[in-house]
Amino acid sequence: MPPPLRGDAARVNKFSASAGFIVRNLCFAFFILFLEVPVISTKELLINDDIRAKEVRVFNENNEPMGIMELDAAKSYAYDKGLDIALIAPQAQPPVCRVMDYGKYCYERDKKEKENRKKQQTVEIKEVQLSCRIETHDFNTKVNRAIKFLEEGNKVRVNLRFKGREMAHQDRGHEVIERFIESCSEYGSVDKKPVLEGRQISLNLAPLKK
Repeated sequence: MPPPLRGDAARVNKFSASAGFIVRNLCFAFFILFLEVPVISTKELLINDDIRAKEVRVFNENNEPMGIMELDAAKSYAYDKGLDIALIAPQAQPPVCRVMDYGKYCYERDKKEKENRKKQQTVEIKEVQLSCRIETHDFNTKVNRAIKFLEEGNKVRVNLRFKGREMAHQDRGHEVIERFIESCSEYGSVDKKPVLEGRQISLNLAPLKK
């Protein structure tokens, strides 16, 4: 039998034991924190009678740990509450399950994936052509078209081309452009200021952030 530890050796041994205890508790705390984050997966989870493990670590419907239970006991707990038992970490030892309303889980998962796809939608640049002598009816038609593009989340590139001697009256072109910007101001703002490029004034309108 080894002699009892004294002095520094005893303190080192006590410190090592305390450190080990703290590390184990921190790991478990992080494990619980990870599980409190909703599981969003494109794959279906195994639930209820499809789960084959004999024992599972269970988290209840409020994400509170219930410890390790026999699967039958975990299913009984879930069924008594009108809920399901879902396998969320099959590779863990023992596998980890959560009590949940699986139908509601699938609905919320699909809804979030749909929202994510909408956010990732590619922004297109649509074009609208104007002229110095554009009639009021045509002008309003172009404004409505630009507003439609902006409402769909797209940018609009506005071009006004000078023809022949119209280059001598660029002020008219700028007036049309400013009127167009004002007409679309409730739906978009100037992303690229009007620039004269050769015989054409160009600018970009970007949709307003909602």
